[in-house]
Amino acid sequence: MTRPPTAAQRRVIDAADPVSGRLRGTEAQLAALVKRGLAFRHPRPPHDHFLTPAGHRIREAEPEAPPPEPDPPAARGVFAARVGGEEDAPEAGPARSREVHSAWHGLLELRRMTNPDGATDRPCDWERRHLVPAAALALEAAGHPPAGPDLKGYRVRATPQPDAVAVHEPDTDALRACAATLEKAGWQVGEHTEPRTRARYLLASPRRM
Repeated sequence: MTRPPTAAQRRVIDAADPVSGRLRGTEAQLAALVKRGLAFRHPRPPHDHFLTPAGHRIREAEPEAPPPEPDPPAARGVFAARVGGEEDAPEAGPARSREVHSAWHGLLELRRMTNPDGATDRPCDWERRHLVPAAALALEAAGHPPAGPDLKGYRVRATPQPDAVAVHEPDTDALRACAATLEKAGWQVGEHTEPRTRARYLLASPRRM
């Protein structure tokens, strides 16, 4: 059985960028994670370290025991895409725009590193495992406004289909603009009508080819 990472290694893994998996730590910590197959050193300058699929699995798994003196989530600066309708949504502004821009480009880098052909125009495995935040990030990065208390704007929600999300937007033109954005980001999109309310919505799934 593979020995679990130490508490210090687990903190480095937990603090990895949630989208790209980029790591920050001492040279010794990063080298130890590489040796254990949980990280790799990018061959191109600046030779940053990133989580491998095994490292991502450990990051997403619940730890067997809480590490000592964990940092509060707010202190880690964890980024979360706006899915629309959140009660505690981050304020819009230059700082949020920079965070979204950085997260989107981190996701494109993750596509380049993990898609077998290095394609950046097609979703990667991380997006297929995190459909709602992945679709929401594509929309927010393109400048679409997420829904607020007045419900104007997009809302991304999970569906019974394991590989699709629903995108709701009360304005028809804005809904179709969301569809164009997702298609450009590598998603297959279809427009549908809700039988009871007759409201239009999108079903979107990551394109594989």
